[in-house]
Amino acid sequence: MSPKNKLRLLITGGGSYLGQHLTPQATAVHDTLYTYFQHDPLNSGQRERLDLRDETAVHHLVQSFQPDVIIHTAGSNRGADMEAVIRLGARHITQAAQQVNARLIHLSTDVVFRGNAPPYAETAVPNPVNAYGRAKADAEAIIQTYPHHVIVRTSLIYGLDVMDHGTAWMVQALRAGQPVTLFNNQIRNPVWVETLSQACLELVGHPFTGILHVAGRQVMSRADFGLRLLDYWDIRERGTLFIGPTGMGEWPLNCELDLRLATAMLHTPLLGVDDVLHAER
Repeated sequence: MSPKNKLRLLITGGGSYLGQHLTPQATAVHDTLYTYFQHDPLNSGQRERLDLRDETAVHHLVQSFQPDVIIHTAGSNRGADMEAVIRLGARHITQAAQQVNARLIHLSTDVVFRGNAPPYAETAVPNPVNAYGRAKADAEAIIQTYPHHVIVRTSLIYGLDVMDHGTAWMVQALRAGQPVTLFNNQIRNPVWVETLSQACLELVGHPFTGILHVAGRQVMSRADFGLRLLDYWDIRERGTLFIGPTGMGEWPLNCELDLRLATAMLHTPLLGVDDVLHAER
């Protein structure tokens, strides 16, 4: 990218699984600053510790750095204060973006849907079944009050260089002889972290605003997905692994995303799990 096209890019959640992959790619082409909260696995480049619940700190950082674009990845489904981080973080980063007129790209989730009417297009109305989904749906509503936004709804994120959190937990439990159940009736669009990172960077310079579904084109159960990753990582300890259904309750059953808009609009290919595994072997 030529210097005249180089942008000032702020990435929240640089310590997250997505952030760890997205930030180095962004740094290669943009003037990038990333934030982290407790852990900074990257430990390089321009970085600042940031508590998104602290309105003053968020505004001070954004005013100081003056980003052209903010990619808001922070706000996972783990942690005791998960809901406050998601809702307050969205509010504070939206207000700060508005003050400097920055383009705001916000990462959301397919779990904003109930899971009973797939495939879900961008126009589908969120109807979550759990606290995480409700917090992310509320965050989406906050982001949408600012015109210069993109909400990227995605699915299960995985990688093949370092295990994602879900896979690492599964492997650790199996090796410890603890029971693990892979649900064969929870349907998702798992997305390779490299695909999602590339799509986010493509959206940095894209004129699109609104909601966009970005995930892998291969729709599969969590059981099929988990078994493929266990095979890839050559995990043989499966004596306590069980395959079966889950009832409708804490997590939605079928969150298949309609990807036609992103497929038509983006140059980034939305590779399915089998595409990625075949290419990376």
